[in-house]
Amino acid sequence: MALTPPIEPMLAEARRQLPPDAALPRNWVAEQKPDGFRAILFARPDLVMLQSRQGANLIGAFPDIAAAAGELGEALVLDGELVVPYEGRLHFGELQSRARRQGRGAVQAAAERPAYLIVFDVLEAGGTELLARPYRERRVILEDLFARGVLAAPFSLCPATSDRQVALDWLDPAWGAVGIEGVVIKGGGQPYLPGRRAWIKVRSHTTAEGMIGGVTGTLASPATLLLARCDALGNLRMIARTTSLATAVRRDLAPQLHRADPDHPWQGRRFSASWGTRGELEFHPVRPELVAEFQADTAVDEGRYRHPVHFLRIRADLTYNEVPLFGE
Repeated sequence: MALTPPIEPMLAEARRQLPPDAALPRNWVAEQKPDGFRAILFARPDLVMLQSRQGANLIGAFPDIAAAAGELGEALVLDGELVVPYEGRLHFGELQSRARRQGRGAVQAAAERPAYLIVFDVLEAGGTELLARPYRERRVILEDLFARGVLAAPFSLCPATSDRQVALDWLDPAWGAVGIEGVVIKGGGQPYLPGRRAWIKVRSHTTAEGMIGGVTGTLASPATLLLARCDALGNLRMIARTTSLATAVRRDLAPQLHRADPDHPWQGRRFSASWGTRGELEFHPVRPELVAEFQADTAVDEGRYRHPVHFLRIRADLTYNEVPLFGE
């Protein structure tokens, strides 16, 4: 029986580190997690649709993927990550730019910045729905599609391993620098469960430094920190917002924070409450005299960390001019 769009994608629960083998699913497999848009591709003679995680059809923005899907020799439904390589990495900013183009603009963008679908699952093949089949069987079917040449560029098979050391190597920040955010762990016997967080996702993390340029909450009890670096012209640029601070951390930080002077460059500035939203963040500028060390994943776009970062400590041994420049 053929699947009907839209389909809720199967999801993953985030973990900060790779769990021990005893806590992993039976016959687990780790797949690389590319930095892109989740997408389910319907490729049939009567239907070509590139479904986003939220159910929207992205095919108008990606005519290169549409053309390739229309030429496949078999009817398929594929789950994967839509990516755009640029400047030696999977570039999320270029992917976002392509997603906003339509019509002739989309065709031109496809020629300049081709997209790829990194495929990690097959949900239907030859008119047969595969959701109830275990992951290991779906993976064999998927690998066979690539081996037979049914799937080729712009489709790419997502790398997978059952070797723990290889999975740990994929969590090295060096992989993050080229657009591999981490790994997704799947059980060999798992069926595909739409909408369920039954996989495990572990992001690659690294540490970095930034100046505290502002806080949410109050100076007496800061809820989160707004971190900054100076650009080459000396302008104070926001790079990240931390996750919520623990009560003990708020108590320790409060006496070290000082209300900003009237000439603070963020006086009157507006920042979005979260990545990709229009809501405005309410914050208080502070003197950018404290250097904070933080832990973050490797998703950085044009100098700014896309996801909230984790505050580690104040680096009293560093001054503001020892913090890397914005974009470094």
